[in-house]
Amino acid sequence: MRIAVLTDIHGNLAALQAVLGDIDKRGDVEHIYCLGDMLAIGYETDRVLELLFGRDDISIITGNHDEAVLALSRQETYPESHKNERAHHQWIADRTDSGYLDLLHKQPRQINQHIKGHAVLFTHYHIHPDKVNAHISEDPFSRIVAPSLENLEMLFQEQKDTELICFGHHHPLHHFRNDRKIFLNPGSLGCQPKPIAPYAIARIEEDIRTTVIEVPYDNRAYLRGYERLEVPEWDIILKIFHGGQLQK
Repeated sequence: MRIAVLTDIHGNLAALQAVLGDIDKRGDVEHIYCLGDMLAIGYETDRVLELLFGRDDISIITGNHDEAVLALSRQETYPESHKNERAHHQWIADRTDSGYLDLLHKQPRQINQHIKGHAVLFTHYHIHPDKVNAHISEDPFSRIVAPSLENLEMLFQEQKDTELICFGHHHPLHHFRNDRKIFLNPGSLGCQPKPIAPYAIARIEEDIRTTVIEVPYDNRAYLRGYERLEVPEWDIILKIFHGGQLQK
């Protein structure tokens, strides 16, 4: 069985279309797992959610940006740790179809599955078992500046029998393996310093083999849209999350 793993789309429709097009062209991927942060940073929220929810071969979990936007849209407590992003999140919440937000609210934070006899965890990032149901304002997601094999082994130590742990949250690629587990973060699909959109394929049979794929796409119109739409802090976003590509 082959599954695809993608994460951190962050409102980038062109990148998502490129990846789904690549997956569909392969023709051998049986299911897709989207690991959260579909919203914020980028601005094409409705079209991203329309595409994701319009397919029947995608399972979706929520990430911290999704839940921060949901908190504002539902007039719930906003996370203090995201206070510098509040204006941006409010801008996204105000421009997102309420029907899509209702669908997003119904998605889980984690998926635990057995695939071909192998235990697999899909999560945005590590959540302590005691905080799985905690509101986003309680900051349930663990925060480590630079994931490493040692840090991930420590964080996910409660996942004793899980053989494949797929996560996102941190935008660079993280792909580690020890003698018991594979830790796989393909990197942010929608926020990269060059015009590529990464995702991963896991082939799960007697063993598990994982491959990270980078799909090139034309992101110029998308990047120019930040200023045109006056996305809050668009200049900072382009510099930090897209490597200042328009200035090169």
